[in-house]
Amino acid sequence: MNDNTPFGPATGIGSLPGTDAREAAKTATGSFEDFPFLPELPARGPGADMIGRTAGMLVELYARVEPSGWRIGDRPGRDTKRARSWLGEDLDALEEFTQGYEGPLKVQAVGPWTLAAALELKNGEAALSDPGACRDLAASLAEGLRQHLDEVRRRVPGARLVLQLDEPSLTAVLRGQVKTASGYRTHRAVDRQVVEATLRDLVGVHTPGPVVVHTCAPDVPFALLRRAGAAGISFDFSLLTERDDEAIGETVEGGTRLFAGIVPGTDGPLSDPAGSVMGVRTLWRRLGLRPGLLAQAVTVTPACGLAGASPDYARRALAHCVRAARSLADNPE
Repeated sequence: MNDNTPFGPATGIGSLPGTDAREAAKTATGSFEDFPFLPELPARGPGADMIGRTAGMLVELYARVEPSGWRIGDRPGRDTKRARSWLGEDLDALEEFTQGYEGPLKVQAVGPWTLAAALELKNGEAALSDPGACRDLAASLAEGLRQHLDEVRRRVPGARLVLQLDEPSLTAVLRGQVKTASGYRTHRAVDRQVVEATLRDLVGVHTPGPVVVHTCAPDVPFALLRRAGAAGISFDFSLLTERDDEAIGETVEGGTRLFAGIVPGTDGPLSDPAGSVMGVRTLWRRLGLRPGLLAQAVTVTPACGLAGASPDYARRALAHCVRAARSLADNPE
């Protein structure tokens, strides 16, 4: 691998099945010698889930579990402590399995808009309903991410960190499709420029390292994410339509990396590695892009997190990503 490349040829999304931090770290580092990632294990319960884990990183904002979901509170309670404790456990395990490692290493956190759509205010409505709350949340997240990245650097000093912001609710936020607490209405769409500016601020937290934005929802806002400074965009390849062609062509030509989610996130038969990336090659031909660019422009991943998969399938899916990436590099045509 080119030492100047901030990314490797294949990696995972974030979540893995099971509850054993050491086993997960061993899988994530053993599967991807060129681009390991810090695993997340939501099966452990509230605080290990995507929202709870990131809520535990917030600075001077705290969240607790209510029957309806995570709600912002005044002080750190046991849910915050549990989230931080599990993250610490995951970092211990990662540190153990990355001794002497030098190269790209990916860590994940929920982005500001998915967090605003998921975290409730005291009145039970999403933080998304209140522009001031959205600003406070984004500022708290930015500070929390700075501290988290510093901690990972301290533990894995040879790593070149890649920050992934998970934004599965981003399209719904932009379209006004996030439901209110009653479920009968939806929150107003957030202005695209506000969404972009907030994301740009969060991307700026990890300067000069690269930030990847991940969403496994359809209609990925490629152009908006590029303008916000994303160095990579991670998506479920099976949800692309020809409507996305122009945006993808511009993304590649602008130097933004595609994290193509081509391996299903839940148990099922896996085709041969070359077959898995056939769609990527077809897209390349349709866009008239140079085949030699493929390996430089694409990182192969599962379509989404693997929390819902069996441990055996998860291991096979990650190994499959590595083989599929090799197939793209060896036979780009």
